[in-house]
Amino acid sequence: MAHIIVVGNEKGGAGKSTVSMHVATALARMGHKVSALDLDLRQKTFGRYASNRKTFLDKAGLDLPSPRYHDLPDIDQSSLKPGENLYDRRLSAAVAQLEPDSDFIVIDCPGSHTRLSQVAHSLADTLITPLNDSFVDFDLLAHVDSDGKRIIGPSVYSEMVWNARQLRAQAGLKPIDWVVVRNRLGAQQMVNKQKMGTALETLARRIGFRTAPGFNERVIFRELFPRGLTLLDLKDVGVKQLNISNIAARQELRDLIKALNLPGVNADF
Repeated sequence: MAHIIVVGNEKGGAGKSTVSMHVATALARMGHKVSALDLDLRQKTFGRYASNRKTFLDKAGLDLPSPRYHDLPDIDQSSLKPGENLYDRRLSAAVAQLEPDSDFIVIDCPGSHTRLSQVAHSLADTLITPLNDSFVDFDLLAHVDSDGKRIIGPSVYSEMVWNARQLRAQAGLKPIDWVVVRNRLGAQQMVNKQKMGTALETLARRIGFRTAPGFNERVIFRELFPRGLTLLDLKDVGVKQLNISNIAARQELRDLIKALNLPGVNADF
């Protein structure tokens, strides 16, 4: 059975597609068979990233390890059982098709609540939730008081993850390993950063997730998208010497892969 990695939250701009592409490509470069799905059927940022990669590599005559991207299959609605949801069938058909020949399936969810996203969360063996280091994003997980110190209660996304966990438990599946990834961390020990860290530690114990370091804000991520490249590909496309920022970003990716603790993955790459 393939290990399913779902990258999701219900807020745009947190870096889901960047995390999805870098994790998927890192696993492919380590020799794993990786399939990829994008459930944002309108914007398809992850899908565009993968398409850009194929176009660039073909044009450059390069053969670099890559995740295998797949669109959701079309389903004849007349084949649906009474009460069966079309999107449920499309996603389950995609996963069933990919599982026999995949070590990992990476699923990127849209930055909003959709039926596809809800179902995908219940399929997750590992759930990665990228989160900007801001209480605006933290509000997605839980509501806090005006001082940012006391957690008042869980928010809508946490409740959705809880429901997904319940569905997996009822089906006799392993619990979701939920990892909240802190993106765009400030370099200095600022007051907001400290408050966010404390709030996340408190919430992690309360609703059951782990935290992991993510990516800082770097121009390189925006520059790589049109060619579909990741930080791991730079030397293969002719970049002879990485600058300090690029080296730091590669280390951030290594740290993230190590923190995910995925089965059969040696993080020394």
